[in-house]
Amino acid sequence: MNNTPNFDELPLGDQIKQVIAQLPASTVSLGEILDLVGRDGMLLLVAFLTLVFMVPVSIPGVSTIFGAAILLIGISRIFGRTLWLPKRFKERALPADKLRNALEKGLVWIPRLEKISKPHRMAWLSTGRGMNIINDGGLILGAVLLMAPFGFIPFSNTVPGIALLFLAVGLIQRDGAAVLLGHLANVASIVYFGVLIGGGGMMIQNMLQN
Repeated sequence: MNNTPNFDELPLGDQIKQVIAQLPASTVSLGEILDLVGRDGMLLLVAFLTLVFMVPVSIPGVSTIFGAAILLIGISRIFGRTLWLPKRFKERALPADKLRNALEKGLVWIPRLEKISKPHRMAWLSTGRGMNIINDGGLILGAVLLMAPFGFIPFSNTVPGIALLFLAVGLIQRDGAAVLLGHLANVASIVYFGVLIGGGGMMIQNMLQN
């Protein structure tokens, strides 16, 4: 399968719209999405996958599958390797209609980010070997947070999703300010999860004491 659109010189939003338009009608796998995006568009794939978490959505297994894919993208970028996906993640069938609906709703974030994102702003935060390792580490951290088993709690996928989207857009645009916002959103995710865990622990402790 090689239906990869020609993304040259297209705005990010239009690139993602083209991928959404080519999704199959019934079910779609991560491997098929990768074929549509193209193996050279790993950051575009990160932005595409995170849009699902910008709106409330209930698609079983999505945060695990998409989070694992973003995790492997980060690892592939750090080591300069071609992206490899486990067969069970690559071939897992997802409902294309629900996915398309969530992506189209989440797509409203892209024009907003494009308006505030400025290519080559604070470029030192998005270029260089050292910063590349830090930024790819940010993708890995965001993916791990996205996969955390808190899907039933409001915003538990959205906050790390925002972090990943900022990182992806920032790295695509070479916008260091957007990259910085991505790292700060990762920190916010850790704080949020820490509050959830701490609050839950205190609640259990009080229940046991009473």
